[in-house]
This record gives sequence, C-alpha cells and structure tokens, in this order.
Amino acid sequence: MPQVRRGAPGAGAPPPYDEPPLPPDLSPQGTVPRQQASQGYDDYDDGYNTGQVYGGGNGPGGPGGPGPRPVRPKNWKRRITIGLVTLIVLLLAVGIGTYLWADSKLRNEVDLSKVEDRPGGGKGTNYLIVGSDSREGMSDEDKKKLHTGSADGRRTDSMILLHVGENGNTMVSLPRDSWVTIPAFTGSESGRRIPQSQNKLNASFSSEGPGLLVRTIEYNTGLKIDHYAEIGFDGFANLVDGVGGVDIDIPQDMKDKKSGNDLKKGKQTLNGQQALAFVRQRYGLAGGDLDRTKNQQKFLSALANKAASPSTIMNPFKLYPTMGAGLDNLVVDKDMSLWDVKDMFFAMKSVSGGEGKQMNMPISNPGLATSKGSAVQWDMAKVKQLVGELKNDEKVTVSSN
Repeated sequence: MPQVRRGAPGAGAPPPYDEPPLPPDLSPQGTVPRQQASQGYDDYDDGYNTGQVYGGGNGPGGPGGPGPRPVRPKNWKRRITIGLVTLIVLLLAVGIGTYLWADSKLRNEVDLSKVEDRPGGGKGTNYLIVGSDSREGMSDEDKKKLHTGSADGRRTDSMILLHVGENGNTMVSLPRDSWVTIPAFTGSESGRRIPQSQNKLNASFSSEGPGLLVRTIEYNTGLKIDHYAEIGFDGFANLVDGVGGVDIDIPQDMKDKKSGNDLKKGKQTLNGQQALAFVRQRYGLAGGDLDRTKNQQKFLSALANKAASPSTIMNPFKLYPTMGAGLDNLVVDKDMSLWDVKDMFFAMKSVSGGEGKQMNMPISNPGLATSKGSAVQWDMAKVKQLVGELKNDEKVTVSSN
C-alpha cells in the first residue's frame, strides 16, 4: 500500500490540509463546546459551572447559557451519622480521660502480699473498709471545726467487712474494742519477731498499721481479705460535701461534746462536719460502740447510695468534685483499681437498697473485763458459721446476737 509522505510546505511538498469550518454549536470564544442543560441532578459535583468559560458572557452561563443550577437536597442522614459518631468519640475520649485521671489519684499504699500466713480464698470478694482518725493534711482550724483533737498517728474509728457475692452483699461491723488474738508478727521498724498476744482489735492497727490489722482479722476469722480501703477524717468530710450532703433518718436526738454531734431526731441532710460527728459518737448511746457501728453502716450505705446515683455520676459538676475529694484521701491496697472501688461503692449501695444484709460481728459479751479495760467478746460459734457462709458465698443466716 503506498505511503503518503507529509513534508513541510514548499520544495514540492503538498500543501497543508485546509481546516474545516467551526461547527455552529461552539461557544463564541471558539474553544469550548456548549454543554446541554442538565436534565436532573448530577451524580458528581466537580465544583465548576456547567459548560461555561469563566469571565465569558454577561449572565450565569454567558450569552445563551443555561440558568442557575438546581440546589441539591442536603443529605441529613449522612450528617446525623457523622454527628453521632463524633459525639461517641468525644464521650469515649472524655470517659477514658476521666478514668485515667481518677485511677492515678488512688493511693495504692498497702501491700497485702506481705501479710503472713494468709488463709485460702473463697467465693466472692471481701473488702476491709477502715475509717481512721488520721489527721493528715488537716490545719489547726480544720481540727477544731471537726472536733478531731490533735493526736499523732492514726487509729481505727470503724472497721467494716464487706462481702460481695452472687447471693447478696453483706456488711459486717467489727467493733474496735473486740478482744482478739494478735498473732506473732515481725516489727516493721525493729525487724524483731513480736510474740502473739491478747488485745483489742484496734491495737493491731495502732502498732503496725493495715498489714497487722488484716493479719489479725484473717487469723481470728479464717476469712481472706481481698482488698483494703481506708479514709481519714478530713477525706470523709470532704467526700460528704462533694456529693452535696447525705440524706439520713436520725434515730434519736443526739448530742455529744467530744464528737461535736448535735442532731435532732428525724430525716435530714447532713454536711461533712455533721456526718463525721454522727459516725464518731459513741458516748450517750445506749449500746455504746455497738450502736455506733450500726450508725456507721447506716451512713456509709446512704453515702454510697448518693455517690453512685445517676444525679452524681451524670453531673460533671458533682462527679469531679466527689471523685477528687474521695480519691485524694482514699488509701487502698496495691492491687485495687478504680474499677474495684466502683464495685465496692455499688455493693454498699445495694445493701442500703435492701438487697443485702447489715450486721455486727456476733457478740457473746459486750462488756468483757480484761487487762486492757472493758472489751467486746465475739460469739465464736456464730462467727464460725458466718465465715463459712461468706466463704461459700451462701446467703447469710447468722444474726448479730
């Protein structure tokens, strides 16, 4: 097939082909074809005006161009989805940030792994909740306001064993004057082996702190303590104020110069100062320390109910002050997490709602004469039955008396 050679004009080369005339539907500029008007909504919006050259013409599309482009309907479904996803991400971020902040405030200072000769564990979880008379961080003005005195060190003002299980939660108060065996232990400062002795339960805490207190309770009951939580005077009062006060029904007119308590019988809201005085009063009560332990349980349950209520948890203006006030002063064991603290509070809340049991350790003699003064003697037959039911996570049938 012959080939056609195209060369430059001249020198015998064939003349160039003539340009065909412009089609009539080209734009006046002669460069961009006119596009037909849209018959509907485009599937893709490239952001340009349809078929028009910028700067050309005197109308939206130049002379003879199409009219304004129809407005696309807004995709509300897509916008709502994006909004919901954004909200969820923000809530997760706030929740995770709050958890990490609160968890970092826990004072994980008690090492239960150093407790000697521990009993075997059972079903459920056992918390030892201690209210101490620690005045750590309190000013002289605070001590005067809260009627705490100025004694050095710390002693237990209350001890409550909380069992959390599938068959109902149980709160058992341990009177601080309970006459018990304090097992042999190694002194934390001297390093010497201290022989076994008989004394009031509070003496174990006064001499060697949480470690020996846990060992003494485990030795006398055979029940393993899984977690330890302790709060001092100032922390307790701040926690009550943090939740906006606690509603409670005062069983009788109460007045005590030593604790500063001065309350009338009936339902009322106690602030931190009033609450501390209420749970500390032991003089002027018919049952002495045993009545005080009942008041302590009653109030702690009401406090947990308020702290774990939706009105507190869902309100950041209450939640953060409450968590800050409580966690800053809460001393716990090294293995206790914020999640465990939450479980402890919700368990106490359930007891206050009637889903558990509140009781004192069974007593056989509330006025036992000892070398250390009057003490409280446990009913060991009932104690053994109680411990067996708690270990097996059975419904508690034992009574206090």
